Amino acid sequence: YTKRDDGRGPTWSNSLFEDNAEFAFGMRLNADKMSEFARELLQKIVPDMYDEIANADQSDPVAIDKQRERIEALRKKLKGMDSEDAMILDSIADYLVKKSVWAVGGDGWAYDIGYGGLDHVMASGRDINILVLDTEVYSNTGGQMSKATPRGATAQFAAAGRPSAKKDLGMMMMSYGNVYIAQVAMGASHNQTVRAFMEAESYPGPSIIIAYANCIAHGINMINGLNEMDKAVKSGHWMLYRYNPALMDQGKNPLQLDSKEPSISYEEYAYGENRWRSLKASDPDRAARLMKLAQQDANRRWNIYRQMAEMDYSMSGNGSK
Repeated sequence: YTKRDDGRGPTWSNSLFEDNAEFAFGMRLNADKMSEFARELLQKIVPDMYDEIANADQSDPVAIDKQRERIEALRKKLKGMDSEDAMILDSIADYLVKKSVWAVGGDGWAYDIGYGGLDHVMASGRDINILVLDTEVYSNTGGQMSKATPRGATAQFAAAGRPSAKKDLGMMMMSYGNVYIAQVAMGASHNQTVRAFMEAESYPGPSIIIAYANCIAHGINMINGLNEMDKAVKSGHWMLYRYNPALMDQGKNPLQLDSKEPSISYEEYAYGENRWRSLKASDPDRAARLMKLAQQDANRRWNIYRQMAEMDYSMSGNGSK
């Protein structure tokens, strides 16, 4: 997939479209079990190195590289041992280094056909990360409507514009209270996007990043994709935020809004894309009705998130209240 100068890098595997989260979950369970087995063998045959390896800080890339150095030292020690346990530990010692697992998929999977699996994995409490590339339509199969499709936008099976509002996946995940959630749009804020990935990676539990992703089905010049992201955020159609449950233990609000109050109308954003503009051409009255409702959706969403972000968590302790 890609690698550093020393040859290290991520491994990659594809799953069935609808099994993305479960497939990655299996990788997480396997890595955790192998790590547990490796620690058992380490304590059994090299007890003098157990504390420094098993309890090592691996919270950032520098600390992880130091752990790799410890594993190399362990392997040198194992080479001088003539036992089956030493051979087994040598073969699985890499599992003593923190493993990061990411599931990557689109909104058709995450919001619709694979939502049950995604929800199950997020509810597990395991340290697994999910990246949703949200094009707001089933891009891979010809542009059909998904639950991520916003109100008034046209798509296959929604030629008259989707009549209902977009599903709020992030809000649904917040109900668990222990899931890290971020909504990002690189064209609106590169720094916020990078910060979200860093926080999701370091969070010791389930994480999900929902990323605005341009698509040819939007009916735009794809060269201007980053500008469209910026307009989506400025209109209130797409909000930037990070929800970090770890902040509750500090008496802080876990929800941080990273986008400002909408500065342009929903119409100014939407009618720059053919998925809304086509309905205006074919049925202007219906387009106007749906556009009014879409503006209300954006206003309501902003007010709800704003109020949530202003809540006082200073008396909540561990966030149980």
